[in-house]
Amino acid sequence: MASFERVADINEIPSLGRKSIIINDEIPALIFRVDDAYYCVEDVCSHDGQPLTNGTFTGTEVICPRHGARFDVATGKATAMPARRPIAVFPVEVRADGIYVSDND
Repeated sequence: MASFERVADINEIPSLGRKSIIINDEIPALIFRVDDAYYCVEDVCSHDGQPLTNGTFTGTEVICPRHGARFDVATGKATAMPARRPIAVFPVEVRADGIYVSDND
């Protein structure tokens, strides 16, 4: 069974917003909100290892600020070059007391 940790309050992240988090004190990640859905991806571009933190977020994709690679935040799939490999995605649970993320699939 996956172990989840609380990373945000329910209303802390506005729709089309994001929050930088650290999962299990070691994995940099970004949690995105699209309406009432939440997605969590590793905060590292698979093309060159740079953070995605300050990349533009379109509501479905985050764009690497360095070279413009794009990633689907729901699946982690690379959707535009120069990235070819996906980024890690993490399970998210919305509970009454907050948003929880697990580092397990």
